[in-house]
Formats: sequence, structure tokens, C-alpha cells
Amino acid sequence: SLQNRTVLEVGSNTGIGKRTAVDLAKRGARVIMACRSRERGERAMEDVKRESGSNNVAFMPLDLASLKSVRNFAESYIKSEQRLDILINNAGLYMEGRTEDGFGLMFGVNHLGHFLLTNLLLQRLKESAPSRVVNVSSVAHNFGHIDFDCLHQHKALGTGNSFRQLMQIYSDSKLCNVLFTHELHKRLQGTGVTCYSLHPGAINSEFDRNMNRVLVLFMKPITSFFFKSPEQGCQTSLHCTLQEALEPLSGRYFSNCTARNVFAKARDDATAKKLWELSESMSGLV
Repeated sequence: SLQNRTVLEVGSNTGIGKRTAVDLAKRGARVIMACRSRERGERAMEDVKRESGSNNVAFMPLDLASLKSVRNFAESYIKSEQRLDILINNAGLYMEGRTEDGFGLMFGVNHLGHFLLTNLLLQRLKESAPSRVVNVSSVAHNFGHIDFDCLHQHKALGTGNSFRQLMQIYSDSKLCNVLFTHELHKRLQGTGVTCYSLHPGAINSEFDRNMNRVLVLFMKPITSFFFKSPEQGCQTSLHCTLQEALEPLSGRYFSNCTARNVFAKARDDATAKKLWELSESMSGLV
């Protein structure tokens, strides 16, 4: 039971995020759904209430492509909510563009927005301990690398808009999620707050939403054979959120509800620390 516990889920209006919200609401949690579109967010909130049978579900607007929006959201959350037991950073996209602050869109949304939000809410997480941060990454992180020179010069993980270039930038952003979790764990030791990153599996609804429309139409007949449903895809998120006695595995990366070993680049202390410090500077925390 999650009675008297509060869950904030970012990116909860579709796919695995929505299915996760339904499951947690069924278990008695107060669920705060955060996403960019008020219309889609409020519609998803009503769906979650209906499917879970719980009215203890709320929507709050949050645009991760705007650092101002992230700060305003955190301020509103702290004023209105006394607890934060579980923070699920589930939002993500796969497309070119720039954020309001001039960062590459995938770096800004998939990493920097989540990084800033988590840091702004850390005190509430500590006050609610034992509490958890769950960062939804991807197996694509295996193909990522962090080009700090490119970040300094272009405020982006990479440049270009071809399919190959965008896939590389997406993979880079997912590596950021894993490195962020690695460093966050080190900084949270002794606070009662633990953190986990994960690969949910390839999700058909998320594929449709985040990919080029022409590519979606071309790939659709193939993806139905090996992509998970949102119900299947949310299981690892739920595992990292709910599993008891998971604290010794804080900072680890999970897939199929199991802690997995990662390549050295995804657990490199120096890279994780450098990314953290650069993210602090870019997000205005220091």
C-alpha cells in the first residue's frame, strides 16, 4: 500500500508514464502528474482517476524545455505539497530543436530539465525519507558518449539533423540519465533518499510519439512483433518504485526488473562528476 505517500511523475500523460500512474494510484498513493500540455495532462488525469478508482490524482503543468517553467513548478510544488516520497523522471523525446534557453532539445529535456527539477526538490525528498528518485533512461545509453567540447560550444550533445545524428544525440542524452543517477547516489548517501535508472523496453506508443512520422509508418508493421505494450513496459519503473529492500542497489541501472552491469563509461566517476558540475552551471544552480 502507498497510503499517505506522494508520487510526482514527470511525463505521465501517455504510454508507460500513464500506466505507471494508474498502478500507483490504485495502490493508494497521491499521484501528481506533470507534463507540458495542460489539455493532454488534464485529460490523462481524468483517465487515471477513472481507471484507478482514485480521486487522489492531480495535474500540474511543467515544460522541461524551459528552465523558468521548471523553477516555477518546483516552487509551486513545495508550496502545495508537504511530501515527496517518489519522484519519477519519465519525460523524454526524440527530435531536433532548441529549448527556450538555447540548449539542444534532447539534452535540455531528457537530461537538464530533470536534473534541475530533482535538485530543486531534493529537500522535500529528504524530509520525506525514505524516498526514491527513478530516472527512466534507455538501452540506447550504451551507444552514447558525452562530448564536453560540443556542450561548451553549442550547448548541445551533438549537431546535425539526420536520422543517424539524432539517434546519436538521443543516445547521448540517455547516457546522461545513467551518469546523473550514478553521481546522485554518491551525493545522497546517508540522507535516506535512493535513486535508480532503468530501461523500460521499447514501447510502441512512445515509438509513435517520439519518432519521425515517415519512419513510424515504415516501421509500424515490424515494431508490433517486438515492442512492449505500455502495461509491460512500465514493470521496471514499478519495480524501482515499489520493490522493498532495494536500497543497497541505489545508483544502479535496471532492465527487466533486474540490476544490470553497465559499460565503464556509464559509471565513470570523473565523467559523472564533470557532467553534474556542468549541469549545475548550465541550469543556474551555481
